[in-house]
Formats: sequence, structure tokens, C-alpha cells
Amino acid sequence: MNDALILVDVVQTFEHEDGERLLESFRARHGGFVAALQRARGDGVPVVYANDNFDVWDGDAPRLVRSALDGPGGKLVGAIAPREGETFVVKPRYSAFDHTPLELILGELGVERLLLGGLSTEGCVAQTTIDARELGLKVTVLANACATVDEGVERVALEYLERVAGALVDRGLPESGAQ
Repeated sequence: MNDALILVDVVQTFEHEDGERLLESFRARHGGFVAALQRARGDGVPVVYANDNFDVWDGDAPRLVRSALDGPGGKLVGAIAPREGETFVVKPRYSAFDHTPLELILGELGVERLLLGGLSTEGCVAQTTIDARELGLKVTVLANACATVDEGVERVALEYLERVAGALVDRGLPESGAQ
């Protein structure tokens, strides 16, 4: 099966209403993000970043990365930042598919299954999962490579994604590669 690792909104400044809580969760789960990226890169799995545009419509991914590196989570973001040659899609809405070329990119790569992580589980990760399933893609949500602002809501979201949306939720330990 052809996989792609999709990381949603990990290039983040944490300068918003829920920023502190999200950064705390991201910090606690950072090992899962690192493990997922190492595994994907080591296995030759394409890595795609889909990131909020923060209401700036210039599509300047390097600027978004620079801003995140200068923010309070800069060191954490730096450890999982896009490498040269990895795809970066700027998204204006919750889902990484909504008004972006992601579906076309995945089609060109022949991707059948998404390995999905990002911020926040109950928001953009959940919306991206639902849209991917609607497009006929298989989805494995890497729970240890997701961060949340509310662990209770996150549990409900993950249960919904499994039971209703038909996604697989991998709750493996970060050390296991979580894939």
C-alpha cells in the first residue's frame, strides 16, 4: 500500500487563544511526532505538510516556517520542520483538503493511505480525516503524533474517527514508530 505521512498545522507560532494549552500538549507528545517523521523518512514515505495560512494569502511557506521557529515552540517545530523536497500545502480552512491541491498531490504520488498527525486532534486532524475518508483514502491517525487543547474532547474525536469515519487510530507508543 502506498502511504504518505501528512502533518497538519505543525508549523505553528502558538499565538492564539488556545496556544498555551496546545503548546503544552505538543511538548508532551513531541517524541511521537519525531518518531513518525523518522520512520516515514527512513522508509521513503512521502511527507506532506498542510498548514494554516494564518490569514496571510501569499502562500509563503518559508515565511511560515521562519515565524514558527521564532515563536515559543520554535525548538520543537525546528525538530520536525519540513526538509528540502518535502511538500508544503498552505490551507485556509480546517481540513487539509478544503481549497488546497492536496488531493491532486496525493493522486500524483499514488497514495492510498494517509498516516496522519498534527494539531489539533479534535479540529484540523479530525476534519482532514473525514475528508480523506470521503475521498476513498484509508487513514491511520497517529494519536501520539497529535496534540490537543482538550484531552476529553480529543478522546471523543478519536472514537468518532474510528467508529463512524472508519479511520484506524494508532495509539502505539512513540518509540514503536507509531505506524
